[in-house]
Amino acid sequence: MVLAAALRAFPSIFHGAALRLLVKTLLLTLLAFALLAAALWTGIHAARLHFGWATGAGWGGLAEATATAIAVIAVGWLLFRATAMAIMSLFADDIIVAVERDSYTAAAARARPVGWGRSLGFALRSVLRTLGWNLLALPAYLLLLVTGIGTLGLFLILNAALLGRDMADMVEPRHPDLPPIPRGGRWLMGLASALIFLVPGLNLLAPIWSAAMAVHMLHGARRNMP
Repeated sequence: MVLAAALRAFPSIFHGAALRLLVKTLLLTLLAFALLAAALWTGIHAARLHFGWATGAGWGGLAEATATAIAVIAVGWLLFRATAMAIMSLFADDIIVAVERDSYTAAAARARPVGWGRSLGFALRSVLRTLGWNLLALPAYLLLLVTGIGTLGLFLILNAALLGRDMADMVEPRHPDLPPIPRGGRWLMGLASALIFLVPGLNLLAPIWSAAMAVHMLHGARRNMP
């Protein structure tokens, strides 16, 4: 069922509403990371001046740039998907409505609007959950580096659960009359999304793909009920 939902969701990426949402999400995500980079550089610069690190000619700026780049890459690896999903969830109704109108017309007519305030709450909780759980898992990530694949395995297991929760939160409140996506289905849906986020190029499409997949998971589960 998850594979079917993922395949059905793929054409939705090229929907006009999806493309508009994709551009909006990517621009806001890049803006968020640019602001983060500026804040990190400011903090590193202030620390260098305060402690007198790397004061030789030319070395101070190079050290700051290197430290900032490393920090942004590390934080980006950890938070890119969380940031993109959180930003997209603010505008997710655009793609969710489009997919429902195309594939589930009757359900779309009965849908309950989520509203900006509730979407903002979902986005904030998503970021906090992702940041909190991944920070808790950080020591395990580092310890498992020696295994070569353990860090990636733990990352996928944890973030599949987090992504599945985020995806369900996007679609389930619109249809309180429908049974929620089963816990196992949520995790598998989140795993599919986490794997898409790992593929360069496709990871840029992953937020939109994930939202469309969640729509098909919710309504597909109802269709398959006896």
